[in-house]
Amino acid sequence: MRSATSASSGKPEPFEPKFDSHGLIPAVAIDAATGEVLMTAYMNREALEATRRTKNATFYSRSRQKLWVKGETSGNFLGVEEIRVDCDQDCLVLRVRLPQGGAACHTGERSCFYRKLSLDGPAELRRLA
Repeated sequence: MRSATSASSGKPEPFEPKFDSHGLIPAVAIDAATGEVLMTAYMNREALEATRRTKNATFYSRSRQKLWVKGETSGNFLGVEEIRVDCDQDCLVLRVRLPQGGAACHTGERSCFYRKLSLDGPAELRRLA
C-alpha cells in the first residue's frame, strides 16, 4: 500500500487498472463543464485503449459482447477530455463533452440519471425536475 506521502508527491505512478474477473472496469462519464453524471458503463482493456487513442468514449457491451463507441448510431459522441482513476485503480471517471443539445442516454435524456428513488415511503422512481 502506498503512503499518503508517496500518493500525494506529484510524481507519476504506474497505471495498473484492476479489471474484474470478466476483464471489465466500471467507467462513469461526467460532463466536464458541469460535473453532471451522464452515464455509467464498462470498459475492457481494448475499450480503454481505444478511448485513449481516439479520445471518444468507447465501452464494452456486456449484452452484445463487443466494443461500442458511444454516439456511433446517435451522433452523440462523448469527447473525452480526461480520465480519472480512483485510489484502488478499479473504477474510472471520464470527463467528457456532450454535443450541444445531445443526449448521453439511449432514452433521449441528457443523462441516464434522470430519475430519483424516494428515501421514504414506497420505493418509487420520480423524474427529476
